[in-house]
Amino acid sequence: MTNSFDTPTTRTWFITGASSGIGLALAVRAAERGDNVIAVARRAEGLTQLTDKYGDQVLEAGADVASLSQLQSAVSAGLERFGRIDFVANNAGYGVFGAVEEATDAQVRAIFDTNVHGVLNVLRATLPTLRAQKSGHILQGSSYFGQMAHAGVGMIAATKYAVEGLTEALFGELDPLGIKVTLVEPGLTATSFLANLDHVETISDYDQTVREVLKTIGALPSTAYNTADGVVDAIIAATEANTPPHRIATGSTAVQDIRTALVARIAELDEWTPVSNAVDNSN
Repeated sequence: MTNSFDTPTTRTWFITGASSGIGLALAVRAAERGDNVIAVARRAEGLTQLTDKYGDQVLEAGADVASLSQLQSAVSAGLERFGRIDFVANNAGYGVFGAVEEATDAQVRAIFDTNVHGVLNVLRATLPTLRAQKSGHILQGSSYFGQMAHAGVGMIAATKYAVEGLTEALFGELDPLGIKVTLVEPGLTATSFLANLDHVETISDYDQTVREVLKTIGALPSTAYNTADGVVDAIIAATEANTPPHRIATGSTAVQDIRTALVARIAELDEWTPVSNAVDNSN
């Protein structure tokens, strides 16, 4: 592997969700390595912890990912101070926990506005700069729920599957332009994500599934959760690779659960291949 941070040029990171969790840990790591950070969060006051410690190395950018104009202003301010953007960490997002039927229309639209439309807004705001540079690396914040799901996480998974689908297209679209793309798929991580889950009004028929999952999650020991710093280690490794991965799962649980889901999917595809292939002969 080559280390992109060993080059003489200081790199600049554009990080959403930078006031807490993985986004904050990544912003701190980048700044500690001497890089510049455009730290983006919906509430700019949450970013003062970064500017207080790292000064002009970090640019506070209060911007809601639901607002393209606010993100474009953050990009403009970042370019004015730092001159370029090398890494875009598309990290902002939250979760809704409950059965698919239990989630209200308003809850579903709100989570898609942040987790999907927000991701698209970040891309629209930053890609013109990366395309002009003919370089850059986009780090798409997904989840192991972008590859599998279980009872209770349908809305989280729906948004992450959407992010993974649009990112699959980005691989082919951006590679000829010199822009790299990596999906980051964390497993359970010790951040405020679970504490900030939006919960639904419950339907008793789902107590045996959804509520049991919630009890199981609540009973997990602290050792079941990876640290945000550990996730950042994996992200940095991906940025340093000569050929960055299209996907990187973080934590052994994420790796195992994704593998189990993929193996089961392939097994079912194989089992039903004769029926599927017979469609070709029915024309």
